[in-house]
Amino acid sequence: MTPEPRRLVEGQMVHRGAALALLPIGATLGFYALPTSLQAQWLAQFTPQLLAYSAMGVWALRTSDVLTHLGLERAKVTTGLTWGLLTGLTLGCLNTVVILSIYPSLGYDIIFLKQTPHGRLPVWLMIPWFICAIAFFVEVNFRGFLLGRLADYEQQWRGTHSGTQLAPLALLATTLTFAFDPFMVNTFRHLHWIALWDGLIWGLIWLRTRNLWITIVAHAVEVIVMYSAVRATIG
Repeated sequence: MTPEPRRLVEGQMVHRGAALALLPIGATLGFYALPTSLQAQWLAQFTPQLLAYSAMGVWALRTSDVLTHLGLERAKVTTGLTWGLLTGLTLGCLNTVVILSIYPSLGYDIIFLKQTPHGRLPVWLMIPWFICAIAFFVEVNFRGFLLGRLADYEQQWRGTHSGTQLAPLALLATTLTFAFDPFMVNTFRHLHWIALWDGLIWGLIWLRTRNLWITIVAHAVEVIVMYSAVRATIG
């Protein structure tokens, strides 16, 4: 294939991927336009995520070398484990202080966490199995698929297509979608704001390294640290 047709094909794939990534973002915005009674329904809360995984499935079927596009190459695992562990421990400790000290000092309740689905599950199931599974699928969705497709589109639009270039609009859009995911907001209430800076940090890491293993490990380690500390504190 000559260079020009190849660029056309790559451009078409970027546009299709970006269009699919807009579906869950639009669904998240649409959720907050629903009446309160409908927002309380689990199906409405999970619709953006269901659309995201469905869109990713369609994109994956039409895309070659999916693992490379997501940043899941085997060669990146070791680096992912190292930097993911360091990032996760740092964020986990900082956010634990926010949850157990800063939020209560401002008058916010954290006891409600005992009644969340995560709080009701046995510790042996949450650590590490459930937490690691959540971290994997959430990062594949929000960073690997949503951020990746929108970042490629933004970089092409700006004429700066490169694996290490930042994409501020894509980063902002996916971070807000992550932090205001309907299920997250309804489950963790005021604590969902923590996902805002987590999403920014994980998004920046992925854009700079294109290594999704870092954010998967960081996500899992951070949540394990926070979950363990909160569970030990409030029972």
